[in-house]
Amino acid sequence: MSAPSVISQATTEHVAPAERIPYWEDYNRKALVALSCTSYSEQGLLARQTNIELGELRLAEISGNAHVIERSPQTVRSAPKDSVFATLLLKGEAVFLHEHGCLAATAGELVVYDTRRPYLFGFSSSMRQILVDVPRDLFTQACGGGGLPGPTLFGRGTAREGALVAALSSRLGRLAALRGVPYGPDDAEATVLDLLRQLAEERTGGRPAPDAYRSQLIVAESYIDRHLHDPGLGPAQVAGFMGISVRHLGRIFEPTGRTPARHIMERRLVGAHQELTGPGARETRISDVAHRWGFSSQAHFARLFRSRFDITPSEARAEATRKRTSPTE
Repeated sequence: MSAPSVISQATTEHVAPAERIPYWEDYNRKALVALSCTSYSEQGLLARQTNIELGELRLAEISGNAHVIERSPQTVRSAPKDSVFATLLLKGEAVFLHEHGCLAATAGELVVYDTRRPYLFGFSSSMRQILVDVPRDLFTQACGGGGLPGPTLFGRGTAREGALVAALSSRLGRLAALRGVPYGPDDAEATVLDLLRQLAEERTGGRPAPDAYRSQLIVAESYIDRHLHDPGLGPAQVAGFMGISVRHLGRIFEPTGRTPARHIMERRLVGAHQELTGPGARETRISDVAHRWGFSSQAHFARLFRSRFDITPSEARAEATRKRTSPTE
């Protein structure tokens, strides 16, 4: 039975303001991970951290005022750490910058990322988080053999994903509060790992991944489906989210017989067709449908729609309306 126990604690509150940043960086280098820190507050950095051991896992409960932490390429090379971090934001808002993009997180959301890759985590106001430090080998074994396609934000996907993040938040909160008190009849370490595994499976649809390309394809398709209404969605945005090159993204899609751009276009056209032929379509303006599904102009949308369905958007809407209102069909 895993029982959380405190390894170390630190606070900058009793450190001279000018020494707070060096103190915090030194403490994290020894207790968690090497990083640099910046604070723009007139008070300087006011932060508190408790590091907790949970079997092979480490938990870090961190709170503070507005600040930025960075693990630069130079730091990654000079102070390597082979872990996967799962950071649950409990209070505040944050941005997570990585080499291919940016994630915006709010309280109740989870960011999972690789400590072998550079990143910057910025908190715009007072914050609180619980970080789970999972050794890479353990993460691969227990949570996902394909590894991470790139930094991933959990909590905004499916309803089940939100429920899993909420369950993880509840469990981590209880573990942080217990600190050395026997947790209960179940294995707390295994429970945390199982919740992370379920989140990974939820994002990939729970389908088997016989190879890395297959698992990456599932993640790419899921991301595309959730961002079809974004007019800026394209191969570069998808590749940036996954932490891979556009060329590699193309290789992932090769087995489907479609390029990433063609897949995005197909999914948008199918979505627009469903809207134009669904209930209430008669009151829907075609220009609004085109805009909603990320097309730059109604004329461009109409050409692509006709090429795909052998019918114009107006004709598709009229035909669907006629079938629904005709008593003989």
